[in-house]
Formats: sequence, C-alpha cells, structure tokens
Amino acid sequence: MQPAISVRNLSKSYASGFEALKNVSLDVREGEIFALLGPNGAGKTTLISTICGIVRLDRGEVTVGGHDIVRAYRAARALIGLVPQELTTNAFEKVGDDVAFTRGLFGKPADPALVERILRDLSLWEKRDAKIMTLSGGMKRRHMIAKALAHEPRILFLDEPSAGVDVELRRDMWEQVRRLRQSGVTIILTTHYIEEAEEMADRIGVINKGEIILVQDKAELMRSLGRKQLTLDLVQPLDAVPEALSAFALELADGGGKLLYTYDTQAGRTGITTLIGELQKAGIRFRDLQTKESSLEDIFVSLVRKDA
Repeated sequence: MQPAISVRNLSKSYASGFEALKNVSLDVREGEIFALLGPNGAGKTTLISTICGIVRLDRGEVTVGGHDIVRAYRAARALIGLVPQELTTNAFEKVGDDVAFTRGLFGKPADPALVERILRDLSLWEKRDAKIMTLSGGMKRRHMIAKALAHEPRILFLDEPSAGVDVELRRDMWEQVRRLRQSGVTIILTTHYIEEAEEMADRIGVINKGEIILVQDKAELMRSLGRKQLTLDLVQPLDAVPEALSAFALELADGGGKLLYTYDTQAGRTGITTLIGELQKAGIRFRDLQTKESSLEDIFVSLVRKDA
C-alpha cells in the first residue's frame, strides 16, 4: 500500500548555516496515528512545515498521497490539514464564518451542515457567532482544529495541539482525534505530553538534532527498549551496596532506605530470585517490594541522551 506520506533524503539549512534537517527519510502509513517526538529544536516543526509546503526543502523528495509537494503542490496540500503550534487567527472574524471561509480557500463548495458538525464535535457550535478574539486559549486551539478540518483533509498534522489547553479540553480533543482516525484520517502529532503519545499513537518516531534516530511500532518499542525496576523498602538503611551484591548493579535511593534493581523485561531470567537469596545471605531485610515498568517518556529520554 502506498504510504500517506513519503519523505526521502530530506535536508534543510537556514541562512545562518544551521542545519535543521539532515538527510531525513520517513514513511507515514495510511490511517495511522504517528507521534513525532524530540526535544526543543530537534527539527519537528521544520519537518512538518516542509511536508506542508510552508518551508522550502533544500534537497530530497516528499510526496503526500503520491503527489510531489513541489511539482504537484496544490494536489498535495489539498490532502493536508494543519494545526500549527502557534495560534494564528483572524481576531475580528466570527468563528463559524472563519471556518466556512477556510473551506472555500481550498476550492470546496459551501457546506453549512459540515461546518456545523465540525463545530459541534469540537464544542464550538455555541460560539459560532462569537468573534475569535473573545475566545479562551483552549477554545482558540479548538478553532484552529476546526479550520484544519474544514476542507475534509485525509491527513491531519497536529503540532503541539495540547499547548495551553486545560485537562478537560485536552481529553475532548483526543476523543475527536480518535474519531478522525476511525474515519480513515492519517494523523501526525508532536507533543510535549509524552503520555498522550503513549496512549494514542500506533507508531513512534524520535528526531534529534535534525535526524530521525528511531521509527518503531509503539508496542514493539515498549517491548524492545522497556525495562522494569524492582524497588525494595529496606528495614535498615544502607550506607553503601555490599561488594557481594555488585553483580546486580544495584542503586541506593531515599537516603539508603530503598534498593533499586533494574532488569531487562526481554531477558529469559530476571535474576530477582537470585537477588533475594543473596540479600538474605548478606543479612539485608526488606519490608516491601514493588515493580515499575518503563514509560515511553523513560525510553524517549534514554534515546535522546544516548544520541547527545
């Protein structure tokens, strides 16, 4: 199946000499939610802006729905809805009129019923006659999403969509994203709320210093790079880990009151049984134990640090 987006050997430098993207290659599958993660300045927004035709590429090739973004810009751009990171609105326009106008910009015929449905889905219908300048920050974000959906795109970019949005609005927004995905829309998102990517995404891409360092199915990524940590609450605090236990690479925490053991979830043996036996031999007693599995945030931080 042809990918929704195909990026090949994409590079972009600015007049200052800063190389924002370095030979990036990436495919986004039709109908998936793809999360692009990376620290500030990693190249996320530049990559999105280049795919959308806002930033001109220096080298490489990008196709959207099979259309080259340079040679067939209009056909490619018509497939894309973009919710940018920065809020840019026509402050004095009415909400409903602005969404309808945006639809017309793409050459689409007027469709009041569609505009109403989009506004209702985003809890904006009651605000349809309000001027954009009167909306709260969260409502302005919803308005940007409504504009992006007005021409019925098959691909939706969400660049930090939760920025400045309260918890309730964020939850409603992700419900809308799920509905769009179920209707076949391909969604690419960047977010600082990594727990959202962990919950929503089918695949994860990590970009750092303008380079894609990993693209993997989320479940596979969590399995392959995930770790579990066993925490033992000690009866008596330790000043140091005994030499006899050095093979387990243990760490002390909470002023010596906790002993931490990290192990690979994919290993055939965890070593926990052996560790507990060695603790008993060393006379180290514990009152409780608990395990914690790596989150996507833990994995992301470790990948970026490794690439530093």
